[in-house]
Amino acid sequence: MRESLAALRPPSLPEKIDRFFGIHATGSTLRTEILAGLTTFLSACYIIIVNPSILVNAGIPFSAGVTATVLISFISSCAMGLYARSPILVAPGMGINVLFAYTIVQGMKVPLATALGCTLLAGVAFTLLAVFDLRSVLVAAIPASLKYGISCGIGLFLSFLGLVNARLIVADPNTILKMAQFDPCVLTFLAGLLLTMALVARRMPGALMAGVIITTLLAIPIGRWYGNGAAYLDGAAHVEKLVSYSGLFAAPDFSFVGRVDIWGACRLAYLPIIFVLVFTNFIEAMSTFLALAEAGDLKDARGLPRNIRQSMHVDAISAIMSAPLCTSPAVAFLESGAGIAQGGRTGLVAVVCGLSFLPFLFLSPLLSLVPAIATAPAVVLIGLFMMECVGKIDWADMEEGIPAFLAVLLIPLAYSMTLGISLAFITYVVLKLVRGRARSVPPALWIVSGFAVMLIVQLKF
Repeated sequence: MRESLAALRPPSLPEKIDRFFGIHATGSTLRTEILAGLTTFLSACYIIIVNPSILVNAGIPFSAGVTATVLISFISSCAMGLYARSPILVAPGMGINVLFAYTIVQGMKVPLATALGCTLLAGVAFTLLAVFDLRSVLVAAIPASLKYGISCGIGLFLSFLGLVNARLIVADPNTILKMAQFDPCVLTFLAGLLLTMALVARRMPGALMAGVIITTLLAIPIGRWYGNGAAYLDGAAHVEKLVSYSGLFAAPDFSFVGRVDIWGACRLAYLPIIFVLVFTNFIEAMSTFLALAEAGDLKDARGLPRNIRQSMHVDAISAIMSAPLCTSPAVAFLESGAGIAQGGRTGLVAVVCGLSFLPFLFLSPLLSLVPAIATAPAVVLIGLFMMECVGKIDWADMEEGIPAFLAVLLIPLAYSMTLGISLAFITYVVLKLVRGRARSVPPALWIVSGFAVMLIVQLKF
């Protein structure tokens, strides 16, 4: 009798959630999935501060950058959980935001609205690749050595930018670059970097965000008890406060939403930029999905990442939505591995993580307390994480090692992801050609290299 009555009882909310996401079918529990979602958020919430601090260099105000970052992370992560049923966070990607701000807007002098238009068109192209499943052709065409080399090069570029933002590395007319004098800013950054490294080494969830908070606290005395070190640069006393409180809550800043120049981006001259955005987004998405599937055994019967087609759809649509919100493209986040390591296996992880971003929509004044030297340790260590695949490159094979080496070397030293990636592709094809192995180069790679040549011609002649 009790069993029959229990069968007639409407399912409770936890039971409905369990059935929708298939939690028990994966061997997980509701509590585990929620904790995994919070763990992923703690591991990746540094992006709420770091992404706007990078977008500032493209002319986007910090408060508008926070609004865009929070909204796209919330919408995209919830879509990943509800549609793709995948435990993967989607947020503005580190690496592609540097490409957007420093290379496209600053380096190539592309107007912000036009650059956002290129981002939107790249999102449309990426969506078409996902819908028509053309990604398999490109994945097969790009050699593994180049994928690894590009990832390492971007990682070094990020770390270099972190050191520059912290004013540890400065320009020098004799040696091009040098280490700065030890002023309060530099010493505070070094202390924050060492503490963040210690937290990462101890595998503490949210270590990067904890490092940002600790370094911000260490920076409070600068400008109050002693100068911020600018006196070493201009010879005058300087006591600017790096950390200044201006309130706790504020309305979201939608002032830059919709500033997209699609027609301006349709010029033929911007086609190589769109290609590079598509290529970078594509490589980041596929490498992330493959890595997370291996880490959490989230694979289907064919050995491919589970629900990969739906996941790619969400990733592609997120890239399209990023431009109108005024941010660089959102991508699948490798930090999702933190939640997967905690036992998360279903889309509920992504939903919990997405919802955790939402309160920060109203906390931009609090986030503006954080100076550049506080986000720099996180940026430097993200570069470390991206260097993990350097050991997978076959350095003994010169035809594979040389192009990968150029990607690792030129992306940071040329201060351009675009040039470094393009020259690596061209070199790969040329080496195969002079070695008499042109037939081993897939047709898609010839097309990619052709676009790379067009891009370099546009930039340097």
